[in-house]
This record gives sequence, structure tokens and C-alpha cells, in this order.
Amino acid sequence: MLTASYRAFSPVHLLSLAISTAFLAPAAHADFVADSKASLSTTNIYLNRDFREGSGQNKREEWGQGFLLDIQSGYTEGTVGFGLDALGMLGVKLDSGGGRTGTDLLPVQDDGGTPDQFGRMGLTGKVKISNTELRYGSHIPELPVVKASDSRLLPQVFEGGLLTSSELEGLTFTGGRLDKVIDRASTNSEELILNSKNKRFAGGVTADHLDLFGLDYQFAKGLTGRYYAAELDDIYRQHFFGILASQPVGSGTLAADVRLMLSKDTGAANAGEIDNRAFSSMVSYAINGHKLGLGYQDMSGDTGYAYIDGSDPFLVNFVQINDFANADESSWQARYDYDFSKMGVPGLSFMGRYVRGDDAQVAGSTQSGGEWERDLEIKYVVQNGPLKDVYVRLRNASFHSDFARDADENRVIVGYTLPIW
Repeated sequence: MLTASYRAFSPVHLLSLAISTAFLAPAAHADFVADSKASLSTTNIYLNRDFREGSGQNKREEWGQGFLLDIQSGYTEGTVGFGLDALGMLGVKLDSGGGRTGTDLLPVQDDGGTPDQFGRMGLTGKVKISNTELRYGSHIPELPVVKASDSRLLPQVFEGGLLTSSELEGLTFTGGRLDKVIDRASTNSEELILNSKNKRFAGGVTADHLDLFGLDYQFAKGLTGRYYAAELDDIYRQHFFGILASQPVGSGTLAADVRLMLSKDTGAANAGEIDNRAFSSMVSYAINGHKLGLGYQDMSGDTGYAYIDGSDPFLVNFVQINDFANADESSWQARYDYDFSKMGVPGLSFMGRYVRGDDAQVAGSTQSGGEWERDLEIKYVVQNGPLKDVYVRLRNASFHSDFARDADENRVIVGYTLPIW
């Protein structure tokens, strides 16, 4: 069982092993203050999503400014180093109004309005021994079994403990427990909730914690294997297998990203049956600024894909609006990227993709349906002058479905990260 495996490789257990081996090696020089760094990231987002059919709210349209102050200390000297990191986050309303809320840029209050500003702060204590680090506090994880969403003014933040260890060359271990989450448009620390998009599962089901561990191993240059396991308490257990490969072919580079996630209900099964096998893969070829990608994703089993609400599902066909992860759904993606530096315009890039899904099981019925999404994006990063590194992203998406509401969406994003020290 995953629970037994997790306990066998718990952060505390692994840290004790690291301590016993680290004392055999000379202590690395560290400085709590001199090795510290800080940056301020600013993100300005205008988001407009128009629903083209169905009842209910017909538009979501808001504009806001986000600030994220990230302060990371160094470590105290000695075999065991201690440090402390801090995140300060502030979101400011620039435009919103009755009937247009719900973009997830701003919190929605009980009266249906939005606050002029909202903020939060996160602290993370850390301990490092050799190449093993234990962090307890606030995290923005990017793991196959839990990937925090950062596509709004402020990122989703998880709370708990995470340990990473790279004592063996080419091998990285990750393990830990997360027990609270602060969503993108929120200031409240809340329990973990199962996502129930398209009524795949019962709504509002919460869990006490998420246990996880994983291994990333680089077999050779350009070839990495991944295995992760996670258990959302009394809801589901997951096993993830992945391969990342990249090799030069001719004058270009051929890359592959192959993922398999196996999900099953566990414990008290508070959300009911969960039975899903999600296979997804993306193969791409890049040459002279051009990059063409082809993706395929398939859901098998009795239910759709399971993941924590507010987070990003780790699927190649999770795109701007949709995730194409309903029960029995198969989907494919065609994607094209171009780097205009090859035409003498450094900093300018383009992306276009089309995703089509079929045979999706409509929850609560015996019917199935299809859906598609088309995304376009232009991004420019200023290369020099007083605005150097300021970026502008223009994003457009159209989504059409046989069983969900159609939508057209536009986003304008302007951002910049200022290194403070």
C-alpha cells in the first residue's frame, strides 16, 4: 500500500539517513545573509471570458495587478544549515463589477462583489544537510501529483513539509505531506478539495492531507525517468510513470514527454468510485526557430481524471480553458511554435495549438460527446533599455463542447521580475 511505502520513506526517515552520511563529508561553506536573494515579480492581467450559450452568467471580465515578493535566505554555516524564506503577495483590483466576477483574478465576496485588494504572506523554514533539504511552510510545487496553478495574479500556495534529496548522482528523491492550500484568488488557508469539473465526482469533498513521494533519475543525457506516488487521504491513490527524452536529429531536436497516471479510490472513498488510467504524450521536433508538436491523451477506466481543485492537472492536453479529462475521452493535439529571433526579432514568439476530444462520457447519463479548443499566443520580451525583461503576452482561446458551455477568452498579461539583491 502507498501509506506503508510513504512511511518507509518519510521525510523524517530520509533526513535521519542524510544526517548519518553527511557527517562523513566535509561541511560546505554557507552564509545565511550573504547567500540570500530577493526579487519582486509584478503581473498585470486582463481576462475576458464570454460564454456563447447556456444559462447563467454570460461573461467574466476583470483586470488586476499582482505583486509577489520572494525572499530566500542562505544557510547558517556547519554540517546542518538552517534558513528561512518568505513570500509576500498582494493583489489589487483595477476593474471588476457585478455580473462579471469569477475569473479567479480576485476573490468573490458573499455579496457578489470583489475587494479592492487582497494579500497573504507565507514563511518557510528550511534545513539542509549535504544535498538533502527539508522545507516546512509554504510551497508552490510543480510535481506530477500536485502542480500549483500560477496563471492568475497570485499563485496557488500549499502548506506542509517537502523534502528533496540528491545524494546519488542523477537521482532526485522528493517526499512529503501537504495539508492546506490557499487558492489563487483567496487569502484563506483551506482543506484540500477534490476537483469535480463536469460533475465527474461529488462536489466539495475534502481531504485532511496529501502524502507523496517520487524519484527522478537521469539515465543519460537527454533521457530522464520519473516515478511518483501520492495519496489524497480517504479519496484517491495515484501512481505516475513518466519519460522525458530529447535528442538531436539532423539539424534539429526531437523531444518526447510520455506520462501515465493510475488513479484509484482509497480508504473511506469519500468521493465514491475513482478508477482512471490517464495516458498522455507529446512528441515535438524543433529546427531553425520552428517547433511542431503532436500530442495524444486517453482516459480509460470507469471515471475521469482526479486531481486537487484549483491545481493544474499533469496532462499534455490541459490547455488554456479545458483539460480533456472526462471518462473514456480520447483527445489529440497539434501545436506549432515559432521563435522570431531567427528572423531578426529577438524576444518575439508565437504559439498556436488545436485540441480535439471525442467519446467523452457525460456524467449522470449514458451519452458521450466531443469538444475542441483552439489557442493562440503572442509573447514579446523587451531585450534592452529601461524596460529590459518586461514581457507582454496576448492569449486567445475558443472552446466548443457538446456537453459544456462554449466560451471565447482573451487575456492580456504584462509582467516583470526585478532582482532586489
